[in-house]
Amino acid sequence: MNHTTASAAEFAPLVEVVAAVILRPDSQFLLTRRPGGKIYSGYWEFPGGKVEPGESLFHALERELWEELGIHVVHATPWITRIFTYTHATVRLHFFRVMQWEGQPAPREKQGLFWQSPQQVDVSPVLPANGPILQALALPPVYAITRAAEIGVEAALKQIEQALQNGLRLLQIREKHMPPDQLRDFTEKVLKLAHTCQAKVLINGDAELARETGADGVHFTSAQLLALSSRPDPDYGLCGASCHNAEELYAAEQLGLDFVVLGPVQTTLSHPGLTPLGWRRFATLIRDYPLPVYALGGLNTADLSVAQEMGAHGIAMMRGVETV
Repeated sequence: MNHTTASAAEFAPLVEVVAAVILRPDSQFLLTRRPGGKIYSGYWEFPGGKVEPGESLFHALERELWEELGIHVVHATPWITRIFTYTHATVRLHFFRVMQWEGQPAPREKQGLFWQSPQQVDVSPVLPANGPILQALALPPVYAITRAAEIGVEAALKQIEQALQNGLRLLQIREKHMPPDQLRDFTEKVLKLAHTCQAKVLINGDAELARETGADGVHFTSAQLLALSSRPDPDYGLCGASCHNAEELYAAEQLGLDFVVLGPVQTTLSHPGLTPLGWRRFATLIRDYPLPVYALGGLNTADLSVAQEMGAHGIAMMRGVETV
């Protein structure tokens, strides 16, 4: 839980709130400015409001967006849930991504409206609870994983270059059996390709290699995750982790990592001994989870919409990079 000044709000019942991340096809999202007369007036936030007694989250979302903006929700998916303690209340914020709606958003409650880009938020101040959400929005929906040891370094580099040209913006170098010198050379070549396209690269399991090569972050194995007592220094950049169960998800949450990968959802060649979670179990494990989650295991880009319906941020894949 994130805390501001300790107060009686920490011990009061949770206030259930829905919040909408209204997304245009170009990835811009809508922020609204709280009008005068309200607590935190002048602050920017995602539109939404309190869930009424007996009301479902989705119905509350529909009602709030109609009351505030005059739009009807056509398609929305659950995303991230975060608990935040303000001085006046402790709220549980259920964020939904709204991809389709009818009507033109209008300030029906005299609030300000501003479309923003995940890469550059120009308005301030933003309500403190929304900081992690803005960071999560900057994460691409597809997280690719290398397999150079399987298909060969040159073939992997060509595949990565093509995927980057097709829009891939997040990549994990996962080459557990590659000799150190070869891995460093491969990493440097991938980084050059990726950074030319403003894509980010994380190194699996080796925070020092990530730091030394100028990679954008590190991706911890599940064993490393459970051994960590605190999040690494910010100099290491983005921090993700592989999870397979509730215990590992909880560990990543406590460490405040940037995202997790959860799987396998389906049978996968890279983990033949693991029983797949299936979509129902996957959705159950991440319900009300505070970090962005990538679904992993036997998936390709055609599965992205299904994953997001289940509450995932996106998909991670090793053998579907050519479909990006």
